[in-house]
Amino acid sequence: MFSRLKLSAALTLGILGFATTVQAQSADSAARPTIVLVHGAFADSSSWNGVIAKLLHDGYRVTAADNQLRSVHGDAAEVSAILNSINGPVVLVGHSYGGTVISEAAAGHANVKALVYVAAFMPAAGETSLGLSGKFPGSTLGGTLAPPVPIADGNQDLYISQDKFPAQFAADVPHDQAILMGATQRPVTLAALSEPSKAAAWQTIPAWSIYGSADLNIPAAAHAFMADRAHARRVVVVPKASHVVMVSHPTEVASLIEEAARAK
Repeated sequence: MFSRLKLSAALTLGILGFATTVQAQSADSAARPTIVLVHGAFADSSSWNGVIAKLLHDGYRVTAADNQLRSVHGDAAEVSAILNSINGPVVLVGHSYGGTVISEAAAGHANVKALVYVAAFMPAAGETSLGLSGKFPGSTLGGTLAPPVPIADGNQDLYISQDKFPAQFAADVPHDQAILMGATQRPVTLAALSEPSKAAAWQTIPAWSIYGSADLNIPAAAHAFMADRAHARRVVVVPKASHVVMVSHPTEVASLIEEAARAK
């Protein structure tokens, strides 16, 4: 009888301990912000896969937005709707043109606690993505674009020529993978890259920045200028990394996102 009582007590304590651990883990997970990732031009949400795997492993909730790449205002409105659907704090992350989108989408959202720019534009109101990419020498994107594709609304879709995609966009990604990325790239409209931003959320929300020193779409000098102007809390420059630093260096990108998530 005594042994049975001891066994019963041990089982009870074990169950209580397990329940306490689960409750603590659930409370910890609930307290963490949701990470919302916004891809840029010539990419799609799968470009975040390596980053997402690390964030999920570390207990974060993650949403990868489907950026339509049609217009700054329209794309920002769709991301804004996602932000409205999330209870609790959010860290909003943008790559490339996605940085322009999050800068507008986050405006007026009190639940966005941090912005993370991943090889991304950080425009001020009135600036365009095209204007910022040409502000400093070093972008070779223009010479790698395929002939524009006219679309029904009178706009033009832009693609990077597939044979030039690996060297231009993803030079530090395994070649076979870069070839696939070029074949599955999402086009951006010329109007979206030319549309002036209406808001610069980085003026009121803390920002972080990470980019590659060998970015051929947005020159490193432009990244440095934008990050300095935004008073970014931390700037990470990944040596020799391409424009898709989140694909080639997902651990570094995820670590910076988590730093932003933990910041007070």
